[in-house]
Amino acid sequence: MKRLQTDCIDLVQHHEILRFEDPHRIFDEDGANRALVDAQQAGKLRYIGFTGHKDPRIHLYMLEVARERGFHFDAVQLPLNVMDAHYRSFEKLVLPELVRHGIGVLGMKPIANGIILKSKTVSAVDCLRYALSLKASVVITGIDSMKLLDQAEKYARTFRALSASERKRLLAKTAAAAATGEFEPFKTSSIFDGTAENKEWLGKEPARLRALVP
Repeated sequence: MKRLQTDCIDLVQHHEILRFEDPHRIFDEDGANRALVDAQQAGKLRYIGFTGHKDPRIHLYMLEVARERGFHFDAVQLPLNVMDAHYRSFEKLVLPELVRHGIGVLGMKPIANGIILKSKTVSAVDCLRYALSLKASVVITGIDSMKLLDQAEKYARTFRALSASERKRLLAKTAAAAATGEFEPFKTSSIFDGTAENKEWLGKEPARLRALVP
């Protein structure tokens, strides 16, 4: 917090909820959410959320476990793009749940690090327009050059929501390419899973559970 030069962080999120066991680790009595709630009560952070990109059912389970413990997330980060609509769809399964419960929606991977463009079915403009036309609080797009920054800024300023017919056309163009998740490898492989490469980031299993194992 000293490096950030602040005494309060607006939003802290549990990162990479990728496994069905992750919610139980986080909501253990000595888990990470306890630390975030304590920090929130101490005035060190305002809002608590979580992120993930693997499977919408895991997001829904995270929300279910939270509700069982009487906890309400303020924000959730999830993939929202024109390919997602066809395969393990966060848009279809998770987005309506977030909107229904008044949870902030952070849409990510609108172009999937440029991988969607390799399908040769849609342009970057198509991808950004599609994501921006959804019921997201904010759309997060990767920027690693001034060219991409200028592109994102231009399309944000000139944004015009997709019409029903335009949306239908884009979904039709991407249906075949998106059918198996090939162009969303963050769902179908461990390439984008930081905790797969760095298992130590997960920390130890809760002591209460370790005590049960001979």
